[in-house]
Amino acid sequence: MRLKTLAFVLCFAFSPLPLLAACGGSFNNFVQNMKAEAVSKGHAPASVDRFFSGIRQSQSVLRADRDQGMFQRPFLDFSRNLISDARLSKGQRLGREYDAVFDSIDRRYGVSRGVLLAFWAFETAYGTYQGDFNTANALVTLAHDCRRPDLFRPQVFAALELYEMGDFDPKTTTGAWAGEIGMVQMLPRDILENGQDADGDGHVRLKTSAPDALMSGAAMLADFGWRRGEPWLQEVRLPDNFDWSQTGIHITKPVSTWADMGVTARSGNLFRGATASLILPQGHKGPAFITYPNFNIYFDWNQSFTYVVTAAYFATLIEGAPKMDRGAPDKGLNAEQMKALQTKLQARGHDVGKVDGILGARTRIAVQLEQQRLGLPADAWPTPALLGKL
Repeated sequence: MRLKTLAFVLCFAFSPLPLLAACGGSFNNFVQNMKAEAVSKGHAPASVDRFFSGIRQSQSVLRADRDQGMFQRPFLDFSRNLISDARLSKGQRLGREYDAVFDSIDRRYGVSRGVLLAFWAFETAYGTYQGDFNTANALVTLAHDCRRPDLFRPQVFAALELYEMGDFDPKTTTGAWAGEIGMVQMLPRDILENGQDADGDGHVRLKTSAPDALMSGAAMLADFGWRRGEPWLQEVRLPDNFDWSQTGIHITKPVSTWADMGVTARSGNLFRGATASLILPQGHKGPAFITYPNFNIYFDWNQSFTYVVTAAYFATLIEGAPKMDRGAPDKGLNAEQMKALQTKLQARGHDVGKVDGILGARTRIAVQLEQQRLGLPADAWPTPALLGKL
């Protein structure tokens, strides 16, 4: 899911007022310009006319694009919402059901089945909810919108190419609000580049063929740089006197160095063939994980830190890891407090990106620096105490 969103868990509490995008000017004029550009790229005029004939601007897509409240939840709450025993057991059952497909994926790409099963679970509840937004309308609406036109304009032309191949119907193809299609939610350009016909029917059918969807997802991860046969995430224990300022995905060390610092695996053994980082999603009193290079590939699928940690952790559960030690984290901040914190951090010269109430990577780094300055445990977990001291 290249756009980095959760399609099926969004809360649709939308305002009834229309959201107008000024950057693209008149939507009808924008569509005409897109048609002209498509013809200039070599697409047949008649094909272009048919593709764009029913395109409409989607207000529901614009509202969904602006509603990202799910990502404001802390890791433990977020993961509790997405991970259940039923979802875990179903993933393990599907792993056995599609054993031959996963064996083929392992031979071709070296991507573990747990990783793909976790994405399959989170993106579409194992294919049961793939989204009901008209994909063509969603892509053109977002290409016209101000926020990420450079991402979505190429996706419109990729959808047009899929249409010309017979693998996309602009009137009936549906998916997530951000234009992703199929069981593991891939954008049209990713389908063109990494779509795989794993069931041998001559088409890439990501909505109806689990083998096609899983193999295509694996091909995309490999294209992102997935390292064959290597782990991605592992729960660890840290000594009480650990230097918390050394944690965070922006700090990497050889695994042997972490071991020398007292880091031990909660189950199994540390993978010593790579460098790694240590992350504390909810501070030093919560769960701790070591992240290997493959963990960083997750951010090419979804940029939300909370989503990535949850998906990576669920993948380890599917493959037999024990449930994490949740610990007893200090109380965090609500959305309004987080925005206040981000505003204060900006005033102190930190780059936290957008003030959105979401604890992203840049906010975590800024929090850690301020914790060090104030003599607090520098674990990148913002608390009311930190907010008060700022």
